Amino acid sequence: MVYHSTFADEEGITKACGCPLLPSKSRKKGPAPVSEQGKTDIVDEAITFFRCNVFFRNFDIKGPADKLLIYLTFYINLSLKKLEGCRTLAEGSKAILNLGVENVTIPGESGFPFTGLFSLPQSQQEAELLRDYLKQIREETSGRLLGVAYRPNGTPNKWWLAFAKRKFMNIALLDK
Repeated sequence: MVYHSTFADEEGITKACGCPLLPSKSRKKGPAPVSEQGKTDIVDEAITFFRCNVFFRNFDIKGPADKLLIYLTFYINLSLKKLEGCRTLAEGSKAILNLGVENVTIPGESGFPFTGLFSLPQSQQEAELLRDYLKQIREETSGRLLGVAYRPNGTPNKWWLAFAKRKFMNIALLDK
């Protein structure tokens, strides 16, 4: 049984293209509402559930937050693939932080990997809101992922990097 987001029943959350703009503990500038520091946010959930959810070929979506959880699970997988060849925390930081700020594609653009997961933007404003949110959440995920993918002494954590070889939902994302 896959792990679903605990944010499934959140009401009053703004959405863009069917993607909920959930609160984040991020200090990075962006459209995500600020979450309390002691409270679990969607990035915490994605990193915590990654090693369990990556084994599943099917993911039954129970709410809009699960769509974001799927997106972040794929992003974490892509990030771990980037970190595979990096032997130090410094190398890994450079590779993964660049990945977080790369051009973020949204539904309707070529290169967006989840055509059926999110709806097409109804306006340019909605498109930019989603792009900014995904960029912010990717940057935050990249930063927090470094904390688990590398040990405090700066060496790779093989128990995390081994999951770079896994395919979530039997789909492999190709790095551009």
